[in-house]
Amino acid sequence: MKQLLSSEIFILTLVIGDYLATLALYRKTKLPLLHPLLVSIPVLALLIHFLGISYPDFERGSRMINFMLGPTVVVLGYLLYEQVAALRANAVSIVTSVFVGCVTGIVSVIFIARYFGADQALIASLEPKSVTTPIAMSIAERSGGIPSIAAVVVIVVGIFGGIVGPFILEKLGIQSRIAKGLALGAAAHGLGTARAMEIGTIEGAISGLAIGVMGIMTAVLVPVIEWIL
Repeated sequence: MKQLLSSEIFILTLVIGDYLATLALYRKTKLPLLHPLLVSIPVLALLIHFLGISYPDFERGSRMINFMLGPTVVVLGYLLYEQVAALRANAVSIVTSVFVGCVTGIVSVIFIARYFGADQALIASLEPKSVTTPIAMSIAERSGGIPSIAAVVVIVVGIFGGIVGPFILEKLGIQSRIAKGLALGAAAHGLGTARAMEIGTIEGAISGLAIGVMGIMTAVLVPVIEWIL
């Protein structure tokens, strides 16, 4: 039985089945709190715990999913190529928007965290909240933060942005497909981009671009803003 539970086929079936089940539940209820990004992770964690699957077995069994992250990035590149005309026409507004979002995000985190009495290590861990996990961990470590906390914060921000972002954009009456993609990619990185791709190809392509630009700007601006403030 243990051999079956730790097999790659079973673990892949478990992960994919968990996501499809939570996706079906979300589509049926349309409740934001039941979004697959929010529900599938704790459900999967509980299943792994009760089935007694160790983390090394789970990591080994889900390696195919991890491998597919690479081709997914290539797909984003192809989407960008398809929208190259739109990118050229809006290059200045795209870079400016991401820059303003990056500065606003870092500065707001610093002041809010200081207001609530957070120490410098925690602040440094919170600053790169809107970039992908590897970049955030590197920036946090370089700034004197705690990489593990930075990783958790990034995941939470991504889930929150992926769920709440489209709702806020709709309520604000944002119609521009480029603006939607920039907002989701710059604020909620990979998970925001996944949500943007569900909305449309242009939104997904722009969101993928925003991830890269946001990562570069955050790595450059965090030490500068820390020095200024």
